[in-house]
Amino acid sequence: MPSLARPFPESFLFGAATAAFQVEGAAHEDGRRDSIWDAFCRVPGAVINGDDGEVACDQYHLYRDDVALMKRMGLQTYRFSTSWSRVRPDGGPVNPAGVDYYSRLVDELLGAGILPWLTLYHWDLPQALQDGGGWTVRDTAERFTEYALDMHEALGDRVKVWTTLNEPWCSSFLSYTAGIHAPGHTSVAEGMLASHHLLLGHGQAVRELRARDSSLELGITLNLTVADAVDPTNEADAAAAAKIDGRFNRWFLDPVFRGSYPADVLADIRAADPAAADAFDAAVQPGDLDVISTRLDALGVNYYHGELVGAQPPAQPARSGDAPTDREVASPFPAADGVYWHDRGLPQTSMFWDVQPEGLTRLLNRVWDEYAQPAGTVLYVTENGAAYDDVPTTEDGGVRVHDAERVDFVRAHLGAVLDAIEDGVDVRGYFYWSLLDNFEWAWGYEKRFGIVRVDYDTQERAVKDSGREYGRIIAARTLDAHPAP
Repeated sequence: MPSLARPFPESFLFGAATAAFQVEGAAHEDGRRDSIWDAFCRVPGAVINGDDGEVACDQYHLYRDDVALMKRMGLQTYRFSTSWSRVRPDGGPVNPAGVDYYSRLVDELLGAGILPWLTLYHWDLPQALQDGGGWTVRDTAERFTEYALDMHEALGDRVKVWTTLNEPWCSSFLSYTAGIHAPGHTSVAEGMLASHHLLLGHGQAVRELRARDSSLELGITLNLTVADAVDPTNEADAAAAAKIDGRFNRWFLDPVFRGSYPADVLADIRAADPAAADAFDAAVQPGDLDVISTRLDALGVNYYHGELVGAQPPAQPARSGDAPTDREVASPFPAADGVYWHDRGLPQTSMFWDVQPEGLTRLLNRVWDEYAQPAGTVLYVTENGAAYDDVPTTEDGGVRVHDAERVDFVRAHLGAVLDAIEDGVDVRGYFYWSLLDNFEWAWGYEKRFGIVRVDYDTQERAVKDSGREYGRIIAARTLDAHPAP
């Protein structure tokens, strides 16, 4: 009988990811000062249970243990972010103690044979810069470029893979337009301005880093989706899907790869909010889009689920995991009134997100065909994961988490990546989100995404069944028919 085992390409990288604010803790140690998330956590009702990142997973102190754990699991690469608020507190001079932490982390990873994959910005803007306008002002893009060069000065001799931004959709529209993430504003104009200045900072950083060292692998990470119409043959439903695709995907893919913002989205916003469109037009200066579309080596694709939308409301509103509190928030999709989310009837995670691995295959094919391949850019799945209501047990004197749903999730999405590779897509690696249970932004510590359980009272780690299965797949470099018992 033919083998059901599916091998991964020889050079395919297996990793896991975290972000500084979500795991480090030590929020005000060794010179670190407030980020926008420290400030946001103090806003009543902004974060469920009033949780904050003061301690988180305490990786600042426990990084050696965590690296040793990664090595035992067989991870080949670790995607982490550096905290702007730690290395340039308040956006000011470099803080040697903060830089030294990342230098020690990088050395520990290299000593364990794990590739350091550095993300410069995962949403922790220094609050002092936000007080000056944050990402709504052009100067923040300049300060970001300085910060990027400072990090390269410190780590460029050992770190060869650099990602500028993580999910700029979240740090612009979810943060400045919807009010769900820090700084919690609800302005269409601010979201548009933030998105442009984030991308401008990205492009400037890529240009400057490449000028310093042409051997670096440089990229950006975008969270992307598949937006499907309830009835693709219905013109209104198809238009609703195009609106979400435009605001979620094309608003970032088009300027990065084509040097232009999508005209249909701009037209919609101009019709609904001409003042916001005028402010955006004034912010986009000659030459900006040339900078933003600077050539990339790699595009990170973050995928969690797709969207099923239509022009008519469903009989039963679809549940969402985006806004966990009762704070007044707005839509992160400007000028998309009349778009309604529908339930696909798929299994869901505890975030009420559909488990939709085939969407990842379709997304990778689409991004490869339309954007990455023509630009000579390779793809990585830089985040993919699921939150479930894990129940720990004690067995043989230790903690075990039998998270069968997450085991299935990991296997199904690795299979979806293999499907894309077999279609001819150049996908070079997969990072599970997240290595550790951690501070899940507005959800605080309510949702657990990790393949390693964290007891927040004791900081004890326990590899879940999903982490064991992931490690087994990495060791075999093969996705076989069934997980180990």
